[in-house]
Amino acid sequence: MLTARGDEYDRVLGFEVGADDYVVKPFSVRELVMRVRGMARRFHERRAARSSAQQPANKLLQWRGLGIDPARHRVFADGSELSLRPLEFKLLTMLLEHPGRVFTRGELLEEVWGITSEVNTRTVDTHVRRLRERLGAYGEAVETVHGFGYRLREPSA
Repeated sequence: MLTARGDEYDRVLGFEVGADDYVVKPFSVRELVMRVRGMARRFHERRAARSSAQQPANKLLQWRGLGIDPARHRVFADGSELSLRPLEFKLLTMLLEHPGRVFTRGELLEEVWGITSEVNTRTVDTHVRRLRERLGAYGEAVETVHGFGYRLREPSA
């Protein structure tokens, strides 16, 4: 976003509605060019990392009785299908692909929402809370690591 509105509220709102970056007027053309180049570089790096680490199309992700079939975009808990919103599905898939790994809110915003934010936002926290509610008894699978972010508990924990 390129705007004259520079209040924190406006910046946070801009990121929450999907802005990749937020530049307030007056701005330096050189800075704007560097921001665009940085975003393009990060986009290409993420695309390359995803294509090199793609899960096989028929690979099911499991955590105890919780399972995801990424190819069919379906989630199951003890054999019953769950209905998740797209961002909840992406968030759960990312956590199941890397059990035990702690993701910061910034990493989750970047990977799940596709945005980079230098502003504190509660978007990730809100979606994690909703995901836990939808998972029911398996909501405890998503663990808060205070001061850092979130992770999927180890299956044996």
